[in-house]
Amino acid sequence: MRIIAGAAKGRSLGAPRHGTRPMTGRARESIFSILSGRLPGAVVLDLFAGSGSLGLEALSRGASDAVFVEAGRVAARILRENIEHVGLGGSALEQDVNRFLRFEVSRYDLIFVDPPYEDDDEQVTSVLELLEPVLAPDGVVVLHRQARSVVELPDFLRTVDERRYGDAVMTMMERAEE
Repeated sequence: MRIIAGAAKGRSLGAPRHGTRPMTGRARESIFSILSGRLPGAVVLDLFAGSGSLGLEALSRGASDAVFVEAGRVAARILRENIEHVGLGGSALEQDVNRFLRFEVSRYDLIFVDPPYEDDDEQVTSVLELLEPVLAPDGVVVLHRQARSVVELPDFLRTVDERRYGDAVMTMMERAEE
């Protein structure tokens, strides 16, 4: 797996052999084409970060900072190695996503939510509900999940784009009008 574009284009990324499911290059390219105008200067939160490919791609394309949250010990180690290898900054936290969100006070312009496929829909819905205080007013949430899953969006979010890639679906959301 490699960074697709930007300052770190072509840099390879390590990935754990088990326990993560990296997004395909085609899906990442599509997402970042849609997000291109929002990336310069954005502060990014990459939840269930795995190898960090989403947040690192955002940094490569002009995001100003990224926080990566990954609970798996092996994945978190590889994530830290990837951050160092890419050399564009960012910080990795080896922590449960729900716990992180309950105590986080910063606001993020772009939040990636890429939970393990084995997480049930209720768990994913719970994570989405916890995003309200950390999502910047004009922020965007990108959710990557199994196409067959049914996730309830909290009232504060609305879908602005949705795309299917094989057995996965990417849903882009922003704050609902009040």
